[in-house]
Amino acid sequence: MRVEGPKKRVIVREYDLEIGKIQVYENYMVSLFDEDATLTLERAYQIIGISEIHFRNKNFGMISLRKNSYAVDPTIYTYLRQLENLKAFAIVSVKEIDMHNFKIEKLFYKKPMKFFIEYDNALAWVRRRVTGK
Repeated sequence: MRVEGPKKRVIVREYDLEIGKIQVYENYMVSLFDEDATLTLERAYQIIGISEIHFRNKNFGMISLRKNSYAVDPTIYTYLRQLENLKAFAIVSVKEIDMHNFKIEKLFYKKPMKFFIEYDNALAWVRRRVTGK
């Protein structure tokens, strides 16, 4: 029997970038980029900057919610993997092309990274990786 409702997800801050949105929560961020956007190294630096504002001295995770189709420069993962406090990177999509792209992106990232079809499963995995629970 469940006594309390599911834990609410409270957005700490939302950023509207040129290529989409970044939502910041207590210990993770969610990216939702626009259709046909291109995630370049310059734009990745914006996201890294956001992570430094909110997670400077604390572990966090990242969820890439891929509702739209967009391009990712895989060299950004070389820089993302240098963020020692980024403990989990999840990609959420139901598209087969995203699953194929994930295999390529994972070769560049070389840290804990997983592909999910359902957001809630991705969130649970990210939270476990970040908190160790």
